[in-house]
Amino acid sequence: MPRANSVAEVNAALPRELLRVDDLHAKALEGEHGILRGFSLTVREGEVHAIMGPNGSGKSTLASTLLASEAYEVTSGKVFYKGEDISSWSTTERAKNGMFLGFQYPQEISGVSVLQFLRQALSARKGIDLSILELRLSAMDWMKRLGMDSSFIDRHLNTGFSGGERKRNEIMQMAILEPELAILDETDSGLDIDALRIVAKGIQEVRRDRPALGIVLITHYQRLLDELRPDFVHVLIDGRIVATGGMEIAATLEKSGYESFRN
Repeated sequence: MPRANSVAEVNAALPRELLRVDDLHAKALEGEHGILRGFSLTVREGEVHAIMGPNGSGKSTLASTLLASEAYEVTSGKVFYKGEDISSWSTTERAKNGMFLGFQYPQEISGVSVLQFLRQALSARKGIDLSILELRLSAMDWMKRLGMDSSFIDRHLNTGFSGGERKRNEIMQMAILEPELAILDETDSGLDIDALRIVAKGIQEVRRDRPALGIVLITHYQRLLDELRPDFVHVLIDGRIVATGGMEIAATLEKSGYESFRN
């Protein structure tokens, strides 16, 4: 009779764990009530996890808390990155070590070109001081792959950008900075179907280059999931995950809404 594999052997056969969140509770710094109320999640290399939830469920709080935003306070629970407890790490430390946050509403920075921003960000992330020419060539390659005009690189960061341009710029940053874990906060917000498909294609392009990249995709809508086909879909309600599955979860949400997942 074949010997059953031990838990240790099974875990060793799985892809490396990138992120583990254990029973996380968090609230707005100025608020009295908790927003995350026992959130737990494990993300391994190469996995795409979609997190869906209604307004006020804690989705954006989760994204900000995972990158240690000073606007939120963790009241209990732990966050582990590549097996190390990073609960005390600052935003800068998390970003330098390969965590990336794609913002729902990317900010404008007037007077700083996309190229200048990328050079500073890459230097902070990897300690690499690429020449302007080297970085421009890399960015031009990614702009072509993302369907962006070549003049984009010299424009001021997000100034006058359309919603689609802002989101594609976030994906280009993710490509060039080469994070190991990407948290994408409502990347599909404000996009029409054509822009959404371009952004989804860009995410897939980055994944082809970096198949070990782990992604936490926070979204309201099934349409982005139809393009990306995540490995796991989680339903977040009242600050905790109440259901986990595959694309059938998104199909149920599309048909019945979030009420079917409320206790």
